Amino acid sequence: MLLFSCKKNDLEIVNVFTSKDTLPSISVWDLNTTYTDSGRIRLVVHAAYMKKYSKEDNKNIYFPEGILVKFFNRDGFEESHLSSKYAIYHQDKGLWEASDSVVAVNAEGEILNTELLFWDENSETIYSDKFVKITTGSDVIHGEGFEADQTFSSWKIRKMTGTIYHIDQP
Repeated sequence: MLLFSCKKNDLEIVNVFTSKDTLPSISVWDLNTTYTDSGRIRLVVHAAYMKKYSKEDNKNIYFPEGILVKFFNRDGFEESHLSSKYAIYHQDKGLWEASDSVVAVNAEGEILNTELLFWDENSETIYSDKFVKITTGSDVIHGEGFEADQTFSSWKIRKMTGTIYHIDQP
């Protein structure tokens, strides 16, 4: 035999969790968005799940299951891609915040790993003040802080450490 009891406060708790302020106003599954400029693909965003809230003070878009962004050059070829397990887009600032297992790969095959990375759409830069690791062929470079163009083709690391092998070619 099972007995259930309800208190007046239980209904209040349910109302708090199902209020329109706590539920997303927009939810999208299997998001694929293509950004173009003058008819040319500039980037493609893939996300398993996206949510946005209608509160006026929250202009952010959340990607709680991660994101994959592919950047393209003027000729339509992929220049780089960036992925993470969690992301937030701060619409009012044009700023993307990627966190949890962030990986960026450029056209040369150089790989960036970090736990937090920002991508500023306005300045077209990516940066972090956290620990970063860049793998370039046989070289592995570590540092605290990083900055690059959004295609990750030109980059610099702050407080750099690591092992760099230089092989002279005959």
